[in-house]
Amino acid sequence: MSERLCLEVPLMLSFSDLGIEDSLVRVLRQQGIEEPFEVQREAIPDGMLGRDICCRAPTGSGKTLAFGLPLLSRTVQAKIEMPTALILTPTRELAEQICKVLNPLAWAVDLDVLAVYGGTSYQKQRKAFSNGVDIIVACPGRLEDLLENDYLTLEDVAVVVIDEADRMADMGFMEPVCRLLDQCAPDRQTILFSATLDDDVSLLVDKYQNDPVTIEVGPKEVSMESVKHLFWMVRGQEKPDVAFDAIQKVGRSILFCRTRAAVDRVSDELSDLGMMVATLHGGLNQKQRENAMKRFTSSRAKVLIATDVAARGIDIEGVHCVIHYDPPENGKAYKHRSGRTARAGSAGTVLSIVQNPQRRQYQRLQRDVGIRCDFGPPELEVLPANDFELIASNDRSEGRNRSDRGNSRRGGRGNDRGNNSSRWGNKNGGRRGGGSSGGSGGGGGKWYDQKRNSNSGSKPSYRGNSNGNSGGGGRRSSGVRSDDGDSETRNSSGRQDDRGGRHDRRNSHYGRNAQGHTKNKDAGNRSGGGGGRRSSGSRFDKGKSNRSNKQGGR
Repeated sequence: MSERLCLEVPLMLSFSDLGIEDSLVRVLRQQGIEEPFEVQREAIPDGMLGRDICCRAPTGSGKTLAFGLPLLSRTVQAKIEMPTALILTPTRELAEQICKVLNPLAWAVDLDVLAVYGGTSYQKQRKAFSNGVDIIVACPGRLEDLLENDYLTLEDVAVVVIDEADRMADMGFMEPVCRLLDQCAPDRQTILFSATLDDDVSLLVDKYQNDPVTIEVGPKEVSMESVKHLFWMVRGQEKPDVAFDAIQKVGRSILFCRTRAAVDRVSDELSDLGMMVATLHGGLNQKQRENAMKRFTSSRAKVLIATDVAARGIDIEGVHCVIHYDPPENGKAYKHRSGRTARAGSAGTVLSIVQNPQRRQYQRLQRDVGIRCDFGPPELEVLPANDFELIASNDRSEGRNRSDRGNSRRGGRGNDRGNNSSRWGNKNGGRRGGGSSGGSGGGGGKWYDQKRNSNSGSKPSYRGNSNGNSGGGGRRSSGVRSDDGDSETRNSSGRQDDRGGRHDRRNSHYGRNAQGHTKNKDAGNRSGGGGGRRSSGSRFDKGKSNRSNKQGGR
């Protein structure tokens, strides 16, 4: 195995000098790409010669073109259901990102590229293979499913690229990757790219690569030096407000949570505060994930709220801040989350919102990462101020911030900041305790700027409007209620505000109303209450449903 450590030497080389054909160079020039990056200068010559490559390079360094250009140059047109090149990726988002880069180049050399991953139609993919596909960009799980159903064969695959190999190992994909490599042509070229070359990746190199050229670009560890690390101590109920204020000042941000449920909850909370958000987690179908990424990258959302599925492989420019809303699993996860900012040598901020029980866990993370930072109260003045221009969407469903999940179970959203009028309507006494002048807003001042009242022992809220006359509403005060106490549901499409009790919901599911009577199949009227999961119309109703009698109490 030959090894080459790349040094920063400014070489005035062009893609033509590296052996890339003119048709591809013209496409690159049209995209404004004139000179190759360091990893491209090092990897492309060996790739064009057909040699196996093991490259360690950070995400965002230009890896896609480093392996994509040699692959396009060496790939021959495929027979039906017999592709000739394969790129394996750990996530759907990375597969789509690679396709987006390669598609215009592939058109120039008369090749077809197809992304293969779960959550999409089997029949569409089968039809594509029947028409002939030259290059597959695939996640291992879906590709194995297609092979088991004889949709294609890999015996003609002469070039294999494994991107984000260390992430493959973290996600448990090493065995599927090995099974897929075993089905490819034995004399294939195998190119491997990874952010780290740890033990799992080394096993893959030893077993499936033949005298590979080892290329190392950039530092061996994700650099934490160009990032400003902050650890703010807050109480649990104040986390949404702290996150909101931080994002408002610092600009485009990615906020990480540990679970899907946490992503949805935080999305609701920040949306209730009037922020445009996009959510990304494994519970969304592919169309919803694509829409979320499109809203965030096109500046129609200011923050992307995601699980760790987005922490690797996604290269988004202009992310000013990464927020650890929930603590990462370990130091490695902290680095990869934090690596979404400070790309290409730019500066960035990493903010960890820490509750007191989590302090010891974050101290261990600091030791693992190799940093040492103090824990303190939120200080917005230390955050850099970045300009962010929110682009209005023409799609009304995006204006609700929840087009990928439907409407919230709560009542009307309104504006928690207590303004008399706003884009989302009027809502006095929001979660922040804000209220309009003379209204029922409450409690002013940031909690960390105030001393606790020793007489009452109460904890003042994180912030609020001091013009109000009484304490602000609780966390669920975003639900607008009418004068008689009944909850008002939304007029927009999506889920209705489910105020039915457990008994009503169960009876509605089995075609009964709140009194336990069977619904009238002919008239389709509801007698009395209902308000359960099927209150908007059951499969037992054949006529139009009359909603005027719905009372839906808890």
